Parts: sequence; structure tokens; C-alpha cells
Amino acid sequence: MITTRRTFLGLGAASAVALTLAACSSQGKDSSGSASGGKGGLTLWTHSAGGTDEYAVIEGIVNDFNAANPDTPITITAFPQASYNDAIVAAAASGDLPDILDLDGPIMPNWAWSGYLAPLTLPSSLTDKMVDSTKGYFNDTLYSVGPYDTSLCFLARKSAIEQIGARVPTVDSPWTKDEFEDVLTKLKALPDYEYAIDLSNWDAAEWWPYAYAPMLQSFGGDLIDRKTMASAEGVLNGPEAKAFGEWFRHLFADGLASETPATDGQDFLQGKVPMVYTGGWKVLQAQETHGLDEGLILPPVDFGAGAKG
Repeated sequence: MITTRRTFLGLGAASAVALTLAACSSQGKDSSGSASGGKGGLTLWTHSAGGTDEYAVIEGIVNDFNAANPDTPITITAFPQASYNDAIVAAAASGDLPDILDLDGPIMPNWAWSGYLAPLTLPSSLTDKMVDSTKGYFNDTLYSVGPYDTSLCFLARKSAIEQIGARVPTVDSPWTKDEFEDVLTKLKALPDYEYAIDLSNWDAAEWWPYAYAPMLQSFGGDLIDRKTMASAEGVLNGPEAKAFGEWFRHLFADGLASETPATDGQDFLQGKVPMVYTGGWKVLQAQETHGLDEGLILPPVDFGAGAKG
């Protein structure tokens, strides 16, 4: 399987683009796009349909493998990202999973727990060479590995940041919560934009815990009690978590962010908002659209308990 949610700035909270094995693959695929395991082939499903750059990476890896292993070729079937997770769940229910799955890192533990994935038994001589964040473990067992990895960031229009007189944050000196609030308020007031930021809340999949858990953690809350790993009591419903939830809601209630942004960062690319919350995978496209000097890559905000992301 391949996992995407990709470390670009070397910050935390990155999830690997990983390859893993399906636990109960069907070996008798037909011309629907999967190779027949019975004929010596392997099947790979990816959610990179329409994602030219990511698909090119996967295709290059598969082409190299097929050239070296002509008797065991891999055939790729590409799905739209929006329907991919549902397709995997349906395939698992019918016992019709492919041999290899591509998936976003945050969902790997759930699929391993559900029995969709088989453990990877790779030699340490190989795994020792991999960056730790590209290796996906569940219950101390390796289930996924990734060819690349990246992290969260804000992308902003340099002209807009200069127009409001805000300082450009760095990894060593990120914006504080108060600074971020001031930046968003001033960006919204600019005549060229209706909203200050696109928070990418259009994505209804595992983007939500991947993207917003670091903010929750920077407030001092968390998704689970890290001491016991058995309960969320006191951390997901504690005062710090509630403060995060109230703050996050106010961004939409007060018109700083849209509740219904266009998909895939299009509002930022089309110049409708001056900032977008995204990841390293969007940097090149933003720089190609707005220019290398106009696109700022900004680190996560420190909401009080350190910047996470």
C-alpha cells in the first residue's frame, strides 16, 4: 500500500506515503484494471487518479519493478481520492482486496486493526535505511512503508503579508496564537479577499485528525491520553481541547475562513484567499501559479504548547 500525507519542512505530525500488502487479496482479477494473480501478476490500487505528480511517482516505481520482475508484473488501478476509502472497505467486505494498497498514513492503523492489511516482513538491512516517519507501525508491527513523506504548512501570498505589515514566521520563531489572530483579521480586511484563509476543511476523510490534531495538541489537548493510550478522558474533553474547539469554530463564525471552500486549495490558487492550510504536496503548484517569490511557506502556529505539525 502507499500512504500519502506527506515531511517537507522536517516538522512533526507527518504521515508516510506507504506501500503495504492487503490481508485478503483476490488473485483472480479480470480486465477491470487489476492484474491476475493467477497469471503471476500483482494488483495495486491507488487513490492518485487525477494527482499527476503523485501518480507519476507510483508509476515510476511500478515500471522499475516490472522491468526487473517481468514474470510478476504489477498492474495499477487508480481511483479518485474521494471514493477510495469506501472502495477499500467494500472490497474488504467482499474479500476482493488487491495485493497492494495505497493509502494515507492516518488511516493505516484502522485498516490494520480491521484486518485489511498484512504485516510486512522486511529485512532490517532495508528498513534501517528508511526515515522513521515513513514506516507505519500498529501494535509494534510494520504494516506500511513509504517512498516519500511530508508535513503540514501554511502557504501565503507574500504581497498580502507585506501589505498588512506582518512578520514572516520561521520554524524557530513561529507565529503565536495572538499573532495568528491578528494576521487573519488584517488579511480578511484586505479589499481583494472575502476570507483570510482556506483551512482545507472541504476534505472529509482522514485529513481532519491529520490536519487539526496538531492544532489541538498545540493548545495542550490531545486525541488520547498518551500515558495510558486507553482513554481520551481529560484530554479530548479537557479545558485545553474545549478552548481549541471554541477557537476553531470562531474562525468560521466570524468569517475568517469559509465553511465551504473549493476543493484542493483552488481558492488559494485562484487568488480568492491569501492563505491556505495544506502540506508540502501543494508547494510546487502554488509556486508555479503565483511565482516563486510570491509564495511563502510558513510553519505551524504555536498556540501555547509549542508548534505541532
